[in-house]
Amino acid sequence: MPFGKVTLNDGREIPEIAFGTGSVWKRQDATPFVAQALQSGFVHVDTAQAYQNEESIPAALKETNMSRDKVWITTKYWKGGPYGSLGIRNELLKSLERLQTSSVDLYLIHGPEGLGDTIANSWEQFEAVAQEGLAKSIGVSNFTKPDLEELMSSAKLTPAVNQIQLNPYTLAQQQPVIDLCRKHGIVIEAYSPLRLITRYPGGPVDEPVRKAAERLNATPVQVLLAWVRSKGAVVVTTSSKAERLQEYLAAGDLPPLTNEEIAAIDEAGRQGPVALESRGLTKGFENTGVIITFQPDPLISGRVSRFGTDSWARSSKSLLLVVLLLVFVCLRRTSVSL
Repeated sequence: MPFGKVTLNDGREIPEIAFGTGSVWKRQDATPFVAQALQSGFVHVDTAQAYQNEESIPAALKETNMSRDKVWITTKYWKGGPYGSLGIRNELLKSLERLQTSSVDLYLIHGPEGLGDTIANSWEQFEAVAQEGLAKSIGVSNFTKPDLEELMSSAKLTPAVNQIQLNPYTLAQQQPVIDLCRKHGIVIEAYSPLRLITRYPGGPVDEPVRKAAERLNATPVQVLLAWVRSKGAVVVTTSSKAERLQEYLAAGDLPPLTNEEIAAIDEAGRQGPVALESRGLTKGFENTGVIITFQPDPLISGRVSRFGTDSWARSSKSLLLVVLLLVFVCLRRTSVSL
C-alpha cells in the first residue's frame, strides 16, 4: 500500500516518509530541493536548527503554492551557537520565526549530548512547549536505551518519536532502544536508511535484498525502504534527483516483504560491517563488545559555530602553524646552503 500515516502515542498522525534537509543540505539554501520533494509528493519535511536551513521550508512552500497545513514539519533542538544558546523555548520561537509558522508539528531533542542540561530538565521544557501549543508533538533523536530510560523516569509526557539511524547494518546495535520504544508506544523514525548500504556495496545484505527485489520487480533501494517499513518505522531520506524521489515514493506501492525475506536481511545485516554513524553516539554500547565506527558531524559533534566546530577551528590553526613552521625551516636551510 502507498506510504500513508502512522499514529503517534499522542493520537496525531505522522506521514510515513519524510524528505530530510540534513546531509548535503546543511548550511545551504535547500529551497529548490525541498520544492522538488513537495512537487514529487512528499508531505513531510524534516529539518533542524543545526542544519541552518529552516528558512528553506517556507520558501519552498511559497514556490510550490502549498499551504502550511498540508505539510508536516519536523525540526530539532541543539544547544550551541549560532543557534541554541537562548534556551529551549526561545530557540523554538526562533525556529518558528525561520519556518514562518505558529507551531511545529514535531519538535525533537537532536541528541542527548546537545542539551547543555540534564535530560530530565530538558524534557520538562519540551513538555512545556507542547502544552503551550508551540510544538504539537514532541520527541527525541539519537537516544539510546539508557538515555530513554533516564528520560522516562521523570517524564509526564512520553516522547512520540525517537529518530535514529536505522538500516540492516545498525539493527543489532539499535535493537535494545527499538524494543524499549515499542514498549512505550514510541514511533521509530529511521534516518540514513540507505547510507551504510551504499557505502559498503557488495556486503552481505546485497544478496537477500537482490532476491527480494527480483521477486517484487523492484529496485534494491525500494526493498531497503520496504524493510524499514517492516520495522514500523517512518522513513527519513533525501536526494537531489527527482527520479530518485519518485523511486522512494514508489516503494510504498510494493507488497510487504515476506517474513523470510525480512529475517534474511536482518541476519545478513548482523554479518556486515559494524558501524553506527549516529553522530558518534556510543553511550550504552560500552560493554556490549560491539565495535562502533562513525564520522562525527561537524554541526553536531562539539559546539556549533557558523563555520564549523571550535575543535575543528583549533585543529586547523594548529595545522597552519605546523605548515608555516616547516616553510620557515625550509627557507632557513635554503639560505644556509646558499
